[in-house]
Amino acid sequence: MTIPVVKLVTWQQAHDLYSNHHGWLQKWLYRRLGNTFDAADIAQDVFMRVLTRRQPSQIHEPRAYLSSIARGLVVDHWRRRELEQVWLEILAVLPEPETPAPESRLIFLETLVEIDRVLDSLKPAVRTAFLLGPVNTN
Repeated sequence: MTIPVVKLVTWQQAHDLYSNHHGWLQKWLYRRLGNTFDAADIAQDVFMRVLTRRQPSQIHEPRAYLSSIARGLVVDHWRRRELEQVWLEILAVLPEPETPAPESRLIFLETLVEIDRVLDSLKPAVRTAFLLGPVNTN
């Protein structure tokens, strides 16, 4: 059985896009995040998304294209930070014996982020119905 090869963005396209716009994108992200490390991480994520696109496209407005991807990643970043902050506040008030191990903390946080992502993808009425629906404790 042969696995079909999915054509990705060509390396030359990716190289040109990265060379010509990475510095600009990182500065753009820094202005929104105020942190060079987060800006660098998200810039890297933007280019990884470009590289792994299933359908390469001609990018006529590279900065608009890159900033559109980056905006979504910045929103995800702030949402994750907000969830992480709430999780840390919950942990801070737990009695010592009930505090989960570091591995469990990370698993819980990742699960919260995933649940938030799924809930956010639902239509508002569906999300509200789900959140207000009865809880089965059996």
